[in-house]
Amino acid sequence: MSVDKNMNILVVDDYKTMLRIVRNLLKQLGFNNVDEATDGSTALQKLRDKKYGLVISDWNMEPMSGLQLLKEVRADSRLSDVPFIMVTAESKSENVVAAKEAGVTNYIIKPFNAETLKQKLTAVLGNFD
Repeated sequence: MSVDKNMNILVVDDYKTMLRIVRNLLKQLGFNNVDEATDGSTALQKLRDKKYGLVISDWNMEPMSGLQLLKEVRADSRLSDVPFIMVTAESKSENVVAAKEAGVTNYIIKPFNAETLKQKLTAVLGNFD
């Protein structure tokens, strides 16, 4: 099964530089339909307004964290099956457990490069070479 590179991807991070980095990495991998949100509540609104094939969200954001966003997405029947990749600078096992319990699809620890992102996307979406 090949991945639709035209799918919409939502990148959520309160740090503009990180949004730019992830967008550029996705572009390198052939994904061009990338939207961004700088906080969880904005992201949730975008997810309810438009169909996304993937969410890549930072963990540490205010006022709504990536974990809270994930829980909201999983609780919404229209969004519950959207693949969700959590990005965090912390590799604490309790965070990984909390994210898994909340229904995260995969996990990326900062810093990461295009190859790491590609591996995670392949794990979540399937091959897209």
